[in-house]
Amino acid sequence: MRAKGLFSFYEDGHRECCAVRKIQPLRRKLAHLDAWITGQRADQSVTRTELPIEQNDAAFSTASHPITKFNPLRNWTGGDVWAYIRDRQVPYSPLHDQGFVSIGCEPCTRPIGPHQHEREGRWWWENVADKECGLHGQNLAKPVRILPR
Repeated sequence: MRAKGLFSFYEDGHRECCAVRKIQPLRRKLAHLDAWITGQRADQSVTRTELPIEQNDAAFSTASHPITKFNPLRNWTGGDVWAYIRDRQVPYSPLHDQGFVSIGCEPCTRPIGPHQHEREGRWWWENVADKECGLHGQNLAKPVRILPR
């Protein structure tokens, strides 16, 4: 931030910012685990239409430490998720009630309006086909491999 300022990602793309704030911390945690579970759904984005329920995590696996990524909500819709939340009285972020349907970090997330797709509030200045942070970079047509430093 000292070198580029708080909002350089608007011009540089969000990947560097996400690498520091999301990918590197998760990489440290996954170094001690063999698998992780996500909340990704196939209906969330054009980058997720071919999402499997179980996969080798190409972003975080190494030759000596393969990591499995599970996407158990793959076949759920947003309606399914909210029905589950309501039926079971699951606590949720009050930001959802303020129009933040897909919540990421601030300032890369903003509320959406009626009839907008739920992920339009994420990285709104970028092309829809690029809206992955690197945690799920293998969803992109050209997978993003985040190499350790």
